[in-house]
Amino acid sequence: MTTAIQLTRYGLAPLLLERRELGGLLWNANLVENYPGFPNGVRGEKLIGLMKRQMERIGVIVKREAVTNVDWQEDLFIVKTNHTTHNTQYVIVATGTKSKPLPNIISPEARERVFTEVWPLADVTGKQVVIIGTGDAAFDYGLNLSKNRNFVTILNRGETVKCLALLFERAAREPRIRYMAGKTVQQITINEEKPVEGIRPKVRQASAFDIQSEQGILRVVCEAETFEADHVVFAIGRVANRDFLSEEVRRREQELVEAGRLYFAGDVKNELFRQVAIAAGDGLRTAMQIYSRITNENFSENR
Repeated sequence: MTTAIQLTRYGLAPLLLERRELGGLLWNANLVENYPGFPNGVRGEKLIGLMKRQMERIGVIVKREAVTNVDWQEDLFIVKTNHTTHNTQYVIVATGTKSKPLPNIISPEARERVFTEVWPLADVTGKQVVIIGTGDAAFDYGLNLSKNRNFVTILNRGETVKCLALLFERAAREPRIRYMAGKTVQQITINEEKPVEGIRPKVRQASAFDIQSEQGILRVVCEAETFEADHVVFAIGRVANRDFLSEEVRRREQELVEAGRLYFAGDVKNELFRQVAIAAGDGLRTAMQIYSRITNENFSENR
């Protein structure tokens, strides 16, 4: 989004392709507290809205298309989508990340209620949700869901918590969230007939975790305990989303990057340094590099 804004300001009319909804992982963010200009933090959804208004004001071109393949042929990129094909001299890959593959422990009938992001549950209220993972995402997801009166159980297969201390502290203060260590999930199934009674620890509002599901309950089975849930969210890590790049582009990636034709911006290249402020900086730098290259090429051609 930042790259598109800056390139449009340069008068270059970039085309931004988005398969679902602009904003990426920001849709999952409970509160962004390290983005400059928001002293009290800002919800991810609100920050996306402000960025979209900025793009609309200056006329950024956005098409809702899912990119299925990016190839390199005869000095051009061939970008195939679910609707059409685009030919272009420059490609900026800002596709972020995707979840690591889920373990093979989920029964087919339970899969539609198992997620790797929290935005699909944005309108869910009063439900039980099990989150598997202990990084920043797991606790941020838990805090996000608890605001809608959902009751969240965060399961850690080990004993070490990997999230920021302040996120853990906030979750510990939230009566609708409980955290449990040493719980390796072995199976996730569904029971359409009746809820499954699990072994429940004492929490400040223990009764809150005994609400009944209107749907068949999900069974989250650990070695010695079974937890009930309406939904399960895996927060077990993410990897760069680059599957759509053709073998030819992968083979010539370094050459195309060095030639200033292919760019990567944001989470897709930043490994552990996945923050919205860093991604925005990457996007701005990328736009400036492209503009500098194009103007220098035009200058050389006109000499």
